[in-house]
Amino acid sequence: MKHAEEVTFGGSGLDRAAEIRGDIPALATLMQDAGSRCILIWRGKPLVSGDTGLDLVRLPMDHPVLAEAGEPPIFMGRENGAAVFAYDVSGWEPEQLDADAMGQFLDPSEQKHPLLEAGTRFAELRMIMTRLSARDAELAATMRSVVSWHSSHQFCSRCGTKSVTHMAGWQRICPDCGGHHFPRTDPVVIMLITRGNKCLLGRSPGWPEGMYSCLAGFLEPGETIEAAVRREVFEEAGVHVGQVSYLSSQPWAYPSSLMIGCHGEALSEEITLDTVEMDDARWVTREELMDAHAGLRSDILPGRKGAIAHFLLRNWLADRLD
Repeated sequence: MKHAEEVTFGGSGLDRAAEIRGDIPALATLMQDAGSRCILIWRGKPLVSGDTGLDLVRLPMDHPVLAEAGEPPIFMGRENGAAVFAYDVSGWEPEQLDADAMGQFLDPSEQKHPLLEAGTRFAELRMIMTRLSARDAELAATMRSVVSWHSSHQFCSRCGTKSVTHMAGWQRICPDCGGHHFPRTDPVVIMLITRGNKCLLGRSPGWPEGMYSCLAGFLEPGETIEAAVRREVFEEAGVHVGQVSYLSSQPWAYPSSLMIGCHGEALSEEITLDTVEMDDARWVTREELMDAHAGLRSDILPGRKGAIAHFLLRNWLADRLD
């Protein structure tokens, strides 16, 4: 797919500068450098500013809000030669917090920290991802994934001892058994399944009414991408798939997946639904999908912009799967 890296969270060309993650003197110098900057996250939400178009806020390394960070910073890399670090300030407790909003599939609430400038706020990444530049989206998604990993993997999986941050936030080491642990990325296949003029869409229990998407599922150990596509589609919808081809990929920070976008050609049309995994699955024609994207249907919502499913479906409609 010639334009595969146009997908959200991909293609910004961030210099991650992995070669200096273990260089403690160099990192210490960068943290004192007046040109270095930091980005913030609070309970999975990056700090942004702006209106229609949003910017990931970059703060100086001596900003007072950093005193509220509970863990050492993560070295994200370099932008135009300047270092960028990420801090997690999730320990901050806002005076008013809408717990119901934060539990929604798409959290519309925003939080404003009293030590930060007016106009800056913490916002749910899924709500704002298409309003960020490619670079800011990559930084925000990477920060969210690595911070989430640290939060959920604080103890050694070999011996149970609490591990410590290492390699500028890109490893954890067990002080007892010496085990090294690395940020987790879970491969997921997400597939545009077509048969002639129709594509196969499904919806999971708990999704907003009318929301449909491409079928998806995690790869299993010892399984190829092609085999995973065929297995998942048959398990969820009872549809047999023949030819499978790779299209594009997307880092997806919920919490740490790599979405592997594929195109599969269905060999059958009859649907046998897995009612545990799926609420519904249906064949949708190009014309029906175009009407949905134009807002002309109430039974099928247009795909969420920024998600790889929307990217794949939009390019299928435009006949751009080359």
